[in-house]
Amino acid sequence: MKYIQANIRHLRTLKKFSQERFADELGWSRSMIGSYEEGRSEPPIDRLIDLSNYFNIPIDILVRNDLRLAKDTSFIEVGNKRVLFPVTVNESNEDLIEIIPAKASAGYLEGYADPEYIEQLQKIKLPFLPTGTHRAFPIKGDSMLPVKDGAFVVAKFVEDMADIKNGRTYVVLTKDDGLVYKRVTNQIKDKGTLLLSSDNKTYKPYEVKAENVLELWEFTCCINTQEYDEKELKLSSIMSMFQDLKVELEAVKKMA
Repeated sequence: MKYIQANIRHLRTLKKFSQERFADELGWSRSMIGSYEEGRSEPPIDRLIDLSNYFNIPIDILVRNDLRLAKDTSFIEVGNKRVLFPVTVNESNEDLIEIIPAKASAGYLEGYADPEYIEQLQKIKLPFLPTGTHRAFPIKGDSMLPVKDGAFVVAKFVEDMADIKNGRTYVVLTKDDGLVYKRVTNQIKDKGTLLLSSDNKTYKPYEVKAENVLELWEFTCCINTQEYDEKELKLSSIMSMFQDLKVELEAVKKMA
């Protein structure tokens, strides 16, 4: 439990509690808090359960992750628990965009909540983006044409699935399928699911249970890594791209 000592102190500091106040909140003694924070002893399982219940943070996050790398706002709700959501900033305290590499995208399912995994990702800054936390995700296949295989979708993190805008596109991280980029319809109220649809109609829509969704990211812009072939530049495709761009620009303008 190499991180628990620093994590207890950090969580107490986020609450702006003294050791005495923190001990009262948990029903512990002040000397117990001091012993854990100074590394003279480690909390047994019942004390870890106390911490987990008090902060609504899973025990494995408390034990395995260095929570000092995150501010209080870098925790997100998943079900009835809060998990660490690493956010990277530069020296000017400006948010940077982590790029999930195409060859390693499968590993994102394992590393999405791990600060060490996020920290080693390549990063870029796109100053024209609206406020919020963004990441760039690789696109595979042809299910979302005209977004091509090999492109990157830059998307904004969505904290609450109630904020889903039906018919808009999202990068969805699920327990079973990993990362997918789809057009989303919110069916949580009626069926407890999200309906994921492809723009390429040869792919059938399918449902995922809301409880299986680990992260949701709303499309902001697309970075193409290759040119379009002449045959692909049909009028319908061009109109579709411009219409999508117009929608996004209007959305950004309203936020300004």
